[in-house]
Amino acid sequence: MFGYYLDLALRSLRRNKALTALMVLAIALGIGASMTTLTVLHVLSGDPLPGRSDTLYYPQIDPRDGLGYLPGKTEPMDQVTWVDGMNLLQAKRADRQALMTGGSVAVQPDNSTLDPFYEVARYTTNGFFPMFGVPFEYGHAWDAADDEAHARVAVISSRFNTRLFGGGDSTGKTLRLDGVAFRIVGVVGDWNPNPNFYDLNRKSYDENEGVFVPLSTSQDLGMSHDGSVNCWGNGGGGNTPDHNSPCVWLQFWVQLDSPAKAAAYKDFLVHYSQEQKALGRFQRPPNVQLRNVMQWLDYNQVVPDDVRLQAGLAFGFLLVCLVNTVGLMLAKFLRRAGELSVRRALGASRRALFAQLLVESGVVGLVGGIGGLLLALAGLWLVRRQPAEYAALAHIDPAMLLDTFVLALAASLLAGLLPAWRACQVAPALQLKSN
Repeated sequence: MFGYYLDLALRSLRRNKALTALMVLAIALGIGASMTTLTVLHVLSGDPLPGRSDTLYYPQIDPRDGLGYLPGKTEPMDQVTWVDGMNLLQAKRADRQALMTGGSVAVQPDNSTLDPFYEVARYTTNGFFPMFGVPFEYGHAWDAADDEAHARVAVISSRFNTRLFGGGDSTGKTLRLDGVAFRIVGVVGDWNPNPNFYDLNRKSYDENEGVFVPLSTSQDLGMSHDGSVNCWGNGGGGNTPDHNSPCVWLQFWVQLDSPAKAAAYKDFLVHYSQEQKALGRFQRPPNVQLRNVMQWLDYNQVVPDDVRLQAGLAFGFLLVCLVNTVGLMLAKFLRRAGELSVRRALGASRRALFAQLLVESGVVGLVGGIGGLLLALAGLWLVRRQPAEYAALAHIDPAMLLDTFVLALAASLLAGLLPAWRACQVAPALQLKSN
């Protein structure tokens, strides 16, 4: 029966090509605008580490003085001091942990055809790689002994490896950073989480770090720090604060494999804050937070407000397109009242006519979905030409491709409900008598 209804729908749509084209165009414009903005929103609000993000947590404590403190209303600091970061790291209360910050290093290539350049770097402890599930194309990460020994070792990205070494196995080779020789121990494979959840103080999206070196080594060599520094009291700040200064500038992440461990770790943070207050380092009562990856992104409102606004406006435009489509379908279906009355007179039920008209609406939706997809691809191409940091991520994936046709079909069926119902209410006797 569906095949018969489909054949009738195609015949009907071909009979009035102008009206059919207008309906398809209305659906395509609404779907194109909606899917462009929805795809951008989907990319920006996605889970950067599926399967891991619910076990990764960002501890927050509050080491500041009492100035401006409001009990129950003041959020703890977004980063940690060197002293607190090292204390929490050495406590080893989590399944895994990593202390880190970002920077920029001068690279002196051995290849004479390449000029020296600066590369985005990550100074971290060895727990970074297994905790975040970083894959390796060649080699491996450094170990805890390298952290303790302040070893001059480095891990590089595949992009950086291609630029300097042509993409081959570069483990064991020498890399000169800030004039100092480092031994490459690993090359990261395909790993580029977006948003850049582990350090939102720099770029939230499309932050491709090329070099990773031990945090301890970066401090020995005075490597450039490139990130947020927040000081209080007599804290001097600066590019890289003194390790004993009252300044937060490091990120600390932990892996806690169960809710019970997360609750226990939050209790540990409270006890740690109480202990530091008793020692005179902290002046405020314990003020801690422990958010997982998605909670941390939501707290920081990583998705730009203008993207959410654009998505809302696009769906409003889709609603306007649907209203217009309803009017066009109503005119088309009522124009066929005589044909539908003949079918009723020959024994077709109202339900059968209603199904026939909805199939016709669905065909309009599918064709409009194809047009909407083409418009969405064009819209995403324009987004990628914008100067926004997230622009390069605006690509449609298979899930959004499917959603395009689902939305187009659902929208056209919804638009066809009223016209189909109204057309089925026409009295066959009146139409047959008038004919």
